[in-house]
Amino acid sequence: MPRETVGGGLKKVLYTLRTAQRIGLARTGKALRSNNACKACAYGMGGQAGGMTNELGEFPSVCNKSVQAQSTDIQPAIPEAVFGHPIVELAELSPHELEHLGRLATPLHRAPGANHYQPVDWDTALEIAATRLRATDPARAFFYSSGRSSNEAGFVFQLLARAWGTNNVNNCSYYCHQATSVALGATIGTGTATVELADLDGADTIFVIGANPASNHPRFIHKLMACRDRGGQVIVINPARERGLVRFAVPKSARSLLKGGSDIASTYVQPRVGGDLALFKGVAKGLVESGNLDTDFIDEHTQGFEAFVDDLVRTDWATITAASGVTEAECREVAAAYARSTSTVFAWGMGMTHHENGCDNIEYIAALALLRGMIGRPHAGLLPLRGHSNVQGIGTIGVKPVLAEDVFQKLEAAFGITLSRETGWDTMAAMQAAAAGDVDGAILMGGNLLAANPNTAWAEDALGRIGFRLALTTTLNQSHVAGLGDGEVLVLPVSARDEEWQPTTQESMFNFVRLSDGGIIRHASVRPEVTILVDLATKLLPECPIDFEAFRQHQRIREAIADTVPGMDALADIDVARREFHIEQRLMHTPTFRTATGRATFQVRALPDVDHGGRLSLTTVRSEGQFNSIIYEARDAYRGTDDRWCVMLGDAELERHALTPGDTVTLVSDHGRMPDVTVYRHDLPEGCAMAYYPEANVLTGTAVDPRSKTPAFKHTAISIEASAG
Repeated sequence: MPRETVGGGLKKVLYTLRTAQRIGLARTGKALRSNNACKACAYGMGGQAGGMTNELGEFPSVCNKSVQAQSTDIQPAIPEAVFGHPIVELAELSPHELEHLGRLATPLHRAPGANHYQPVDWDTALEIAATRLRATDPARAFFYSSGRSSNEAGFVFQLLARAWGTNNVNNCSYYCHQATSVALGATIGTGTATVELADLDGADTIFVIGANPASNHPRFIHKLMACRDRGGQVIVINPARERGLVRFAVPKSARSLLKGGSDIASTYVQPRVGGDLALFKGVAKGLVESGNLDTDFIDEHTQGFEAFVDDLVRTDWATITAASGVTEAECREVAAAYARSTSTVFAWGMGMTHHENGCDNIEYIAALALLRGMIGRPHAGLLPLRGHSNVQGIGTIGVKPVLAEDVFQKLEAAFGITLSRETGWDTMAAMQAAAAGDVDGAILMGGNLLAANPNTAWAEDALGRIGFRLALTTTLNQSHVAGLGDGEVLVLPVSARDEEWQPTTQESMFNFVRLSDGGIIRHASVRPEVTILVDLATKLLPECPIDFEAFRQHQRIREAIADTVPGMDALADIDVARREFHIEQRLMHTPTFRTATGRATFQVRALPDVDHGGRLSLTTVRSEGQFNSIIYEARDAYRGTDDRWCVMLGDAELERHALTPGDTVTLVSDHGRMPDVTVYRHDLPEGCAMAYYPEANVLTGTAVDPRSKTPAFKHTAISIEASAG
């Protein structure tokens, strides 16, 4: 294997060391080794076992994402002189430049239509927020949270919204894995992973579908390498042939480093962008035709199998191969490899959910597992690779527009209140309401809502129509300097996770709840999110029967969560017992499905139309030097790109468009233009193109999966035009 195809390795070690040296080795070491959960991805590490240890006791469980996440938190405060510049100048800074201005350490106020932010004191800031919200109809406001906030902050956040009078509560998962939650709920009765971290150590086959963990979940690569080392298979399904998924030099493995990397993928299949469902039908058809099914499991624990098979019979191979871009032989090869497995874990990322048929994709991944009884026993099951470190926890504790009726009832009984049952806005619905001029207030806890949205021009206009925006953040981002319109904006500086004044909790993608101690002091002027929310609640709702003042003690919040949120009983005394835990009834080591019938369901879905009439299918991706919308470095070491304003094309498209790497072109979609982008070569199927998120969001539309309301970031029809220059 050519050395240039290796991901990870010494270059990542050196990058991590350089980053740590830049922010201070002592401070980096203190942050990484403290008893706090990692701030990066939801794979999870840290907590009470120590910051570089996971729930299995493996040490060091750390990656460059951990260091990147710490790098901006450890920054000094933004120099006061920065706020002397008009907002239009701040808006000219790149996302990387904004992130690296420093930590926000003072509240900022932008008066309606003003050209500058003015630093204000905390009392003034809170009074402005309360005054503006008191004048706002709750039905014309929404609450949005990222996935880096704590469970404690998220619970108070959603409770404040509902007590104020709105269920317009949503979070970033509606733009990432909501399709997973909806689809798994309809199929197996639960919307999260069915496996724990330990299950990966016993799997002999792991599917990695529509994800690039070499860049986004590096610690997962360790498990993939271990699977290969013990003779197992790693089957990668991804339109792009990613270096780190072919071969990866694991930094903590001397053997892997010395031999120039470890083989990761045993089978690598590249469907066309949008061709995933057709591929899954092909693999399922191969299994059915070969008879490699667990018929006992199907008979005892599932329903809908006959209709599922009938659809496969009616779908001929010519249709499957045309729609998927994958040959019949390749489909049968994957089916045969899967048939050899005794314990299979299916893992997938947003390459599956960011489509108008995202739910359908996930239902068919689940169907593949059901066909061979790979759900409901140890070392086998389903693993959505989630993003933000606590994005799953934020949903668990109720930051979403619809709560289960029993949760509503428990909240009402616990706090002596009556809550509305009116369905709130999901994230896209909130943005659509803003675009229509129907939003007067938005409370944003973390995140970069502008960059997170498709159709950047539309999103900027929509956000600019909101009369008042309150943002809680550690650093400045695009949402704070662009798309402001003439509205009033208040930006409040918050503590990072390891700076919290009291312990907080987070939930990993494995349904494992960690306890973070906090306690590091970097900026005396920043405040915890819970403290800010309680201050706001007492001003906004002075007559409310909920004793928000009591929530200044995080222990009281955890007790309330334990009393009202199913499966969270162990949270009540976690700070005393120091006992981290898996949420009850999430893991599925027995085939017990929480559906109405007690059986898992085979769903039948039609193939989507992926023909763009000669136009290319664009998918958007994150780089190695990025986390979600946060850009830590412009260069992508794995893909060999030096700038993010670019497009990646395969050999067939380079030839068809008479292009060579280094050329500049303009990308055009039905929704926008991306001028003067640099062309790079990447191994992609014919008819496909790849560009970076969020830059390429100028091209993506607002079409969503109808069931999950997740936008189709990864399937946009584009054309290539010559640049004007």
